[in-house]
Parts: sequence; C-alpha cells; structure tokens
Amino acid sequence: MQEYMEFFKANPMLSLAWVGLFVGLIVMVFKSSVSKVKNVNHQEATLLMNKQEATVVDVRGKEEFKKGHIVGAINVPLAEIKNNQLGTLENSKASPIIMVCNAGMTSSQAAQLMVKHGFENVNNLKGGMGEWQSSNLPVSKSKR
Repeated sequence: MQEYMEFFKANPMLSLAWVGLFVGLIVMVFKSSVSKVKNVNHQEATLLMNKQEATVVDVRGKEEFKKGHIVGAINVPLAEIKNNQLGTLENSKASPIIMVCNAGMTSSQAAQLMVKHGFENVNNLKGGMGEWQSSNLPVSKSKR
C-alpha cells in the first residue's frame, strides 16, 4: 500500500487520469445496466427479425441508406427522430425495433430517443452496418 501512495504522490497527473478512466468505466457500466435499450449482435438481431418480426430502423442519411442497408429496413434519419417525425413507426410502439447506423454509436443515441418517445422494445445493433456486412449478411440497395 505504501508503494501506491508514493506512486500517487510522484505522478499526480497520471494518477488523476487513471482515476478519471476508472470513474468513467463505472458510469458506463451503470448506465448500460439501467438503460432500457438492449444492445444486440447480428445473430440476435436476425433472430428478432425472423421470430418476432422486429422492425429495422436505419438512422443513416438517405444517400448512405441507398448504398446498402439491411433487407426490409426503413430509413428514418436521426434528425427526424430528434424532431419526433416517426409517422410510420407510431403503430409499432410495443413491437421490437432494431436501430442501425454505420458503427452502432449514432443508433445508440437514436435508440435512447425512441425510448423517450414511448417505444417499449428498442434494440441497438452492435457494430452497425460495418459488422453486418463483414459477417456477409444480406444487404439491399435502393435504386431511388
């Protein structure tokens, strides 16, 4: 224990950085355990789509959506979710929804907004379209 105290005294900036990282990790773990949004991998997402008829919502821009998206996905950009323009999804508040973006970060934010808008069963695809495509899962391209 004596060595730790000496280290902290000799390296205050490094010690502060470690403490900050540790606190950040604890906060992230706590937030994810309390969150109503479930993170799913591509296998769990496929099961949700096939067994529970989950709706896939792609939150990327229209151009990115046209280049390639999960088969059957609908495009609702993050800006529309922020403005509560969820016309086609209003009837799906109780059914499972899978949020998708490029890497899973933007869709996580969108999923939190969906929960605030009253959606009950919201999931976020871990790794987003990048992981979906690297797993060689089917992708559809829009012509319009």
